[in-house]
Formats: sequence, structure tokens, C-alpha cells
Amino acid sequence: MKTLICGSLAFDNIMVFADRFKNHILPEQIHILNVSFLVPEMRREYGGCAGNIAYNLKLLGGEPLIVATVGDDAAPYLDRLDRLGLARTHIRQVPGSFTAQAFITTDLDDNQITAFHPGAMNFSHLNEVGRVADARLGIVAPDGRAGMLQHARDFAAAGVPFIFDPGQGLPMFSGDELLAFMNLADTACFNDYEAKLLCDRTGRSLEELAAAVRALIVTRGGAGSEIYADGVCHRIPCVAADAVVDPTGCGDAYRAGLLYGISQNWGWEKTGRLASLMGAIKIAQRGGQNHQPSRDEIAARYQRAFGSALW
Repeated sequence: MKTLICGSLAFDNIMVFADRFKNHILPEQIHILNVSFLVPEMRREYGGCAGNIAYNLKLLGGEPLIVATVGDDAAPYLDRLDRLGLARTHIRQVPGSFTAQAFITTDLDDNQITAFHPGAMNFSHLNEVGRVADARLGIVAPDGRAGMLQHARDFAAAGVPFIFDPGQGLPMFSGDELLAFMNLADTACFNDYEAKLLCDRTGRSLEELAAAVRALIVTRGGAGSEIYADGVCHRIPCVAADAVVDPTGCGDAYRAGLLYGISQNWGWEKTGRLASLMGAIKIAQRGGQNHQPSRDEIAARYQRAFGSALW
């Protein structure tokens, strides 16, 4: 089943400062802050929610179609998508812009200072979902504000069920706008912090919000996740990871599992368990797109974790 993945493509530039920020930032001088950190260690990862979700869905055997905007510097990412067999037919290059990118500096205490440049994401509304034929499922993941609003309306107008997954973009929207998303979406997914913010913004409980969609999912990290559907709360256990190395992109891997299960018309228990497994596989590797399990390996991991066959 062709699945439209609306969201960001981004470069993540990750640097390590071999000291502690607190040793270089004087609290009494914070009003005239002027600091520089030497970061001899740096790596660049391919990321962005749409890229990460599509990568994981491809691992599962899905048919992801990325709907995203990139800048003049996107050639390495586009070449990578070609090597991975991920279609870039619906990726729009915006002249005169940079591809979205994060610059993340981490110190020895795992504190982080991050600068994020949205770049071409600001033009995501120029990609119209309605122009994509034969899609039967979609997701609206973090992207430019106007693009997220437009893509949700496009999906609804085309009659294509989609997951609303605002992620770190949730604070951009008012309570009324969030309710409008929920009314258009088939499924909605949030982490525990986002779920609390959603309730605060809308003035509604999770149970009330769940009534607006076919399913509402709340992920809780190591505590597993909850899927509210058909008046029932399905509690999905966390899968033990081989190692806890880097949580970046774990939520995107989880969402790929959701999309695959939905595309296969699986029940919520099985769909949630696959999603949980995909997050556990990802967390053992650095970056959002460096884990490379085969479908057979994923199935074997599922069998060990849950005692039943995946496919």
C-alpha cells in the first residue's frame, strides 16, 4: 500500500563538547553571553521526521512516498534516497534555500544546545497531497506550520486516512487548530509530554480527544505506550533493546510500525507491538537511519519478544 509521508527532511549536525557547559557559562553574566565551544568531534546524520519514518517503513516492506521540501544543498540526501530505493518524486527542491538542519552540541553531562534552521520546510505547503495518485494512507508529521495545515486538509478532501503526529511542532498550533486536526485525522499519535500539552491547549481529556479519532496513541518511552481505540485502552509493553545508545528517531521508527500495521489491517495490539519493537531496534544505533535489520530479523525479534509470528 502506497503511504504518503508528509514531514521534514533534515541534516542533523551533531557535535560533542569535551567539557561541561556550566564551566564556561557564568550565571551572573548571562545577560552578556558570549561563548565559544571547541567541538573536535562532529558527525552529520540524515534525519527529519519524514526521512526517518520512510526509512523504517521501507525496512518493513512498506511503500513510503516522501512529501517534503529541500534546499539547494540536498544532493547528498537525494542521492541517499536513490540508493535506498526511496522514491523522491514528491520531494520539492526550493531554489535559494537550505535544507532544514539542526546543529546540536552536547557536553559531558549530556546537556544540549541546539539551533534549528527550518529552511525549505517553510515552503512545505507548496507540495499538494492531492496531486499524488493511488495513495491509501498517510501521515502528517512535523513540518512547516502552513504545510501541516494544508496537508491535513488535502488528505481529508481526498478521503485518505492519515495519522496526525505533530511532535515538536505541536506548540505552533492553538487549541482550536489542534481540534480541527483531530477532526480531520483517522489516528493521532503523541508522546506523553505532547499529550499533556494537547489536553491543556484544547481543554479536553485524553478520553474525550480519543472519541474524535479511530485511535489515539500515547508513547511513554520505557513505560511502553497506550492505544485508545473503540472505547478500550490497549497497553503496549516496551521491548527491551540490545543497547540504549541514541533515542533520536525512535518515535519515527515507532510511527513506521503503526503505519505498516494499519496498512495490513492488523489489530491494535499487534500493530502497537510492532511499533514498540521498531523503536527498540532503532535506539541501539546512533542516528535515525543507521539500523539495518532485514525483514526476517525483525520477524525473529518480534517472535522472541511476544511469542507469536509477525507475518
